[in-house]
Amino acid sequence: MKAKVVWIDNFQFMGVSPSGHGIVLDSPEKTSYGPSPMELVLIALAGCTGMDVISILEKMKKKVEKFEVSCEGERAEEHPRVYKKIKVHYYIQGKDIDDASVKRAIELSKEKYCSVSIMLSKAVEISFTYEIKATQ
Repeated sequence: MKAKVVWIDNFQFMGVSPSGHGIVLDSPEKTSYGPSPMELVLIALAGCTGMDVISILEKMKKKVEKFEVSCEGERAEEHPRVYKKIKVHYYIQGKDIDDASVKRAIELSKEKYCSVSIMLSKAVEISFTYEIKATQ
C-alpha cells in the first residue's frame, strides 16, 4: 500500500489513498477545510471496528436498523501530542439485538479483526462501551 499527500496551500493537503480516493486534510488552527491527521486516526478506528461489528452481527443474522461508532481521544498536553486514551462507544438499534451477540462482535473486532485498534492498542489505552436500543 502506498498513500500520499499533495500540498494545496497553507496547511491544506490532498490525501490520496492507495485505492485512489482523495480527502482534504487541514489544521483546525488554520483554515479547517478538512479533518486533521489526528482526527483521521479516530475516524479510521471508528470505521475499522464499525465495519467489523456490522459484518459480524449480520453473520449472526441480527437485524441492525441503526448503528454508530464514536471515538473520543484524550491527547497529551505536550508535543508530541499523541493520544493517551481513546474511548470507543457503539450505539446499536434493531430487532433481536442481544447483549451477548454485541459483546462477542466487539470482542472479535477488538482482538482479531480490526487492524487499526490492534495497532493503536500497542501505544494507547483503548476502552470499549456499547448501548443497545431494541425496536419492535
